[in-house]
Amino acid sequence: MKKYLLLVLLVIIDIISKKFVYNLIDLNTFISITFFMELTHIHNFGISFGLFSGLISSWILVIIGLLVTIFIYYLMQNSSDIVEEWGLFLIITGAIANILDRSINGYVIDFIFFHYNSFSWPAFNIADIYITIGIMMIILSIIKNFKKRKL
Repeated sequence: MKKYLLLVLLVIIDIISKKFVYNLIDLNTFISITFFMELTHIHNFGISFGLFSGLISSWILVIIGLLVTIFIYYLMQNSSDIVEEWGLFLIITGAIANILDRSINGYVIDFIFFHYNSFSWPAFNIADIYITIGIMMIILSIIKNFKKRKL
């Protein structure tokens, strides 16, 4: 039960951050925070990093996102590794937040933008951070389990 309250809290944090950006930063405007980070307001009509933007209907992306999330939930329910389970939980949390955003707006709001000289990383949001941390936790779990088997 506590895990699902945490999920709701993390999704609310993501939604509030996107609402804040939507209301306070003009579309495609960049506000410098540091020499390598800016806040922006971008509408992502595609999947990660804007892939397939304009090629696939937002409702198709929502349905695919829901199906993938259900599958990840199944994996989480059957996980025997606590690190893997929490990693999958964070991926589900980020996916739900982005699915809600896309369902409401038809796009996902991205607003964190890192760059250095001519190199830049595509803009992302808080839900994407949840997903990234979840993936890192799963990789850590895989490495840990691989080392155990090797011994």
